[in-house]
Amino acid sequence: MFKTKKDIFFDLDHTIWDFDKNAQETLHDLYFKYQFADLFNQRNSNLFIETYTRNNHKLWELYHHGKIDKSTLRKSRFADTFSELGVSPQLFPEEFENEYLEICPTKTNLFPHAHETLTYLQSKYNLHLISNGFKEACEKKLAHSKLNSYFKTIVISEIFGINKPDPRIFAYAISNGQTQKEHAIMIGDSLDADVRGALAYGMDAIFFNPVRANKPDDIPLMVHGLEELQTLF
Repeated sequence: MFKTKKDIFFDLDHTIWDFDKNAQETLHDLYFKYQFADLFNQRNSNLFIETYTRNNHKLWELYHHGKIDKSTLRKSRFADTFSELGVSPQLFPEEFENEYLEICPTKTNLFPHAHETLTYLQSKYNLHLISNGFKEACEKKLAHSKLNSYFKTIVISEIFGINKPDPRIFAYAISNGQTQKEHAIMIGDSLDADVRGALAYGMDAIFFNPVRANKPDDIPLMVHGLEELQTLF
């Protein structure tokens, strides 16, 4: 199926680096450090984390399409969470976010079989990364999780100035990777940014779907775990 492929492009967050698990660990610790249990009258951190995660995902979708900027995303995800839980956003401590941004990218939870699969694929293909994440956070995640050595090229949208799914970032990544789109394939969790973005550019793509959501009819290929890529390739 992939005889013509020479280059594999990966997304980072929610595809290799387990964003939600790393965020949950960080938020749980900070929830109690900043005495949010008293603030929200919730003895555990579950409701706060669930609400934050939902708001964060929603805001990232807006960010992908340039509808909000970095500062709005970072400000709104906690403000919206406070408002939804019935607490004034003015009570949100700025130090909480600073610590969250400092600690979370240093977490090293990856999806199962990440290192094993990347090692296998690297022996047969050129591997690349295209991330819509922020520069400083991406660099920390890659370094702390020991992922840098797998990738021939790394494109971070904040540096390039354009986000997935815009075809220009895929075109740049292909050129930067010294390949052609016919010889490349994109793997990512976001149907919109990663999969449909690549397909619209004319590049094959695989939907990484660990939560086992239903596959839309317009998506040709899907895997539930990274280890499946060892069979496909």
